[in-house]
Amino acid sequence: MAYITLTKENIEAEHICCAFSDKKCSDSYQKKKQWLSHEFENGYVFRRLDERAKVFIEYGPAEKAWVPVTAPNYLMLGCFWVSGKYKKQGHGKALLHEVIKAAQDQDKDGLVTVVGTRKFHFMSDTRWLLKQGFESCEETSSGFSLLAMKIKESADAPVFNDSVKNGRCSEQQGLVTYYTNRCPYSEYHVTESLVVTAKKRNLPLTILKLETREQAQAAPTPATIFSLYLNGKFVTTDVSVCLDSRFDRIVGR
Repeated sequence: MAYITLTKENIEAEHICCAFSDKKCSDSYQKKKQWLSHEFENGYVFRRLDERAKVFIEYGPAEKAWVPVTAPNYLMLGCFWVSGKYKKQGHGKALLHEVIKAAQDQDKDGLVTVVGTRKFHFMSDTRWLLKQGFESCEETSSGFSLLAMKIKESADAPVFNDSVKNGRCSEQQGLVTYYTNRCPYSEYHVTESLVVTAKKRNLPLTILKLETREQAQAAPTPATIFSLYLNGKFVTTDVSVCLDSRFDRIVGR
């Protein structure tokens, strides 16, 4: 199992696992690469299988994560994905073990990540992480869970920032979406697909792009890759809701 680490020096020549064959998302794909290149300077790490596949993990210092969580001296897991024929081959455990080893080498207190209380789209598998030794620290009324794996048992547990506590966003009318360039799908589908979908249904749409770490850390949603709200209430992290063919099925639930 050969894995590689992306860097500012090799990222232009290497793929980032998601959307590498999606021509519609080519601009969004480049924006994710630009985001990664900037975050590499803040200690962010992107490790993936050395294949043309979706087998990868992202992580970095929690203090510098684009997530509304307080977890000093932890490493924050970002996207973590093993898909298709590569499942059940030990890739998930191997990649997670690398992050645990990095945390130990850096004298960190542990690992932390945001998931759904049930499996949420574009988020890590909650049940699997719990089986690997993560524990739930906190949950929100909108269905998000903060998981941590402590390396130092005396360490303080991570907490959600106050901005996410009530599970709602401040904009109470129509559709509201929050997103960042942490995902190569978000930019295109929010600014193109969702605009068309909302207009077709005569739904007012507010698009809020989180452009800085400070904005992301103060967001009302822990899923800063993509979150959709309707009349102030959280709906989904599934970016496919932006598509006309998927919207009614997802929002209708």
